[in-house]
Amino acid sequence: MPAGIEARVAELLQPYAGRPSELIQALHRVQGVLGHLPLEVQKAVARVLGVPPSQVHEVVTFYHFFRTQPVGKHVIRLCLGTACYVRGAGRVLDALREELGVDLGGTSADGLFTLEGVRCLGACGLAPVMMVDEEVYGRLTPGRARDILRGLRRG
Repeated sequence: MPAGIEARVAELLQPYAGRPSELIQALHRVQGVLGHLPLEVQKAVARVLGVPPSQVHEVVTFYHFFRTQPVGKHVIRLCLGTACYVRGAGRVLDALREELGVDLGGTSADGLFTLEGVRCLGACGLAPVMMVDEEVYGRLTPGRARDILRGLRRG
């Protein structure tokens, strides 16, 4: 592991050092700064907190909010809840997959987009809905979803 990563994680986790019960908070802190939790970072967290690396990995892979891979510049959250799904979210998802060349959880080859599926965005009346970063887009069609992405690519 690069010494820089080890030192950075130790610095970030200084308030949690030797406190295994603070694992989730520690992981949030590290991910908040580094953006994701690759295996070498997980091992550093384990050393600082004094827990087995396998325990850190289990927590990281169990909770959906932890990431082991970098995310794109824009994070797309497509609602796959009941209201959105019955109004065409599956077709929108197919269009997004094709446009980006990734499946759920993946990041486009250009590093611009990460595609996530969520259960509800709280905008059922606008179904199907997606958020790109903090912007909500409703009443989507496959074509409109593609147009939104193409617009973001153009800047």
